[in-house]
Amino acid sequence: MSIIDNKKAFHDYFIEERFEAGMVLHGWEVKAIRAGRAQLKEAYVIIRDGEIYLFGAHISALLSASTHVHPEAVRTRKLLLHAEEIKRLIIKVERSGFTMIPLNLHYKGGRIKCEIGIGKGKKQHDKRDTERQRDGEREVQNAMKQHRR
Repeated sequence: MSIIDNKKAFHDYFIEERFEAGMVLHGWEVKAIRAGRAQLKEAYVIIRDGEIYLFGAHISALLSASTHVHPEAVRTRKLLLHAEEIKRLIIKVERSGFTMIPLNLHYKGGRIKCEIGIGKGKKQHDKRDTERQRDGEREVQNAMKQHRR
């Protein structure tokens, strides 16, 4: 079940491959994500010292969070992947020129997971082509609805 989707990622990138990663979170972050107070719009994934991190994801603290905790809304969060997956990601990003983007946050077995996509950036004309294609599909669907009535 998806919690938050990063719609901007599909607008700005051609997604080639997807990976599912665990996240290292604090307790208040889990509560805030479950309440829907997270945003991935400006977030991206970076490699540092052979480890993968989610950078720029905004998780707003709940007002009911503990009084002795000083929450930091935008902090670097470590992503958990198998060593083989990390090696494959590093090779693709450093050699092939791909970019890692967080696609969504979702539940799996009661835990919060982050789906990472590897993609190439779209040029402006690619974005316009995608928009035209989507508009065409929408018009066909509307025509089919009108025809059924």
